[in-house]
Amino acid sequence: MVKAPDGRAIAVETLGDPRGRPVFLLHGMPGSRVGPHPRSTVLYRLGVRLVSFDRPGYGDSARLPGRRVSAAAADVRTIADELGIERFAVLGRSGGGPHALACAALLPDRVSRVAVLVGLAPRDAAGLDWYGGMTPSNVRAYREAERGHDRIAAAMRFRSEQIKADPVRLLKGLRPELTPNDREVVADTGLRRMLQSNYREAFRHGADGWIDDVLAFTADWGFKVQDITVPAWLWHGADDQFSPVEHSRWLADHIPGAELFLEPGAAHFGAFRVMTTALAWAAGHTPAPGRRP
Repeated sequence: MVKAPDGRAIAVETLGDPRGRPVFLLHGMPGSRVGPHPRSTVLYRLGVRLVSFDRPGYGDSARLPGRRVSAAAADVRTIADELGIERFAVLGRSGGGPHALACAALLPDRVSRVAVLVGLAPRDAAGLDWYGGMTPSNVRAYREAERGHDRIAAAMRFRSEQIKADPVRLLKGLRPELTPNDREVVADTGLRRMLQSNYREAFRHGADGWIDDVLAFTADWGFKVQDITVPAWLWHGADDQFSPVEHSRWLADHIPGAELFLEPGAAHFGAFRVMTTALAWAAGHTPAPGRRP
């Protein structure tokens, strides 16, 4: 547990090689510090020290009411200071993507590289149809969030209690909206076990983290992605409907020098299969493949 300057507790987990290159992993939504990640043996082979933490309101991290996406940068800096880490990379998957970008934009003296897998663009992204190609369940949630906290809180708290009691429920509920590729990915027994632990931990003390994430994504992020100056690598499954691929295309057009890899046939959960590749790049061990149709 790490204490933030405002007194909040932040739950932190470190894995892999203690002497390896530090990479912060920003979990998805909903998610927690125990979300899917490569095994420790893989992290040792990569020479990576992986640092993950529960965003405010998730797991054992205290809530930060009204937080913006930009708040993640201050928490990451606090954790890095506590662990004695001066320079580090950041990797964000899905809902962790915007928070990883916040670190890159606001901590340029600390962040060496930023990688984002199936991320989102800002809600006010000029020229982007933010809801275009997005699955109906996500459209409904974000539309309600734009109308305020009270419009989504009760429903999300009820749903989180159901998922906490039976984490498989979330995957079952998503199944009708999954592509064949995503269904194949989540059918893996090991991954399903990690996802179940992830969701159970995420809702340990309620749904506040999930609610606040959704609200933060539909409000001003508190920074501009155009201000990112560190090397950036974006990966997106071309068939993703949870975070539509046009979001990463927009990010690639607005983050100076960003490289974009679009994988045909892959979708949202395909990000788990490229996490090792992303970590290797973030740690500076390999060049990033780029494909931008």
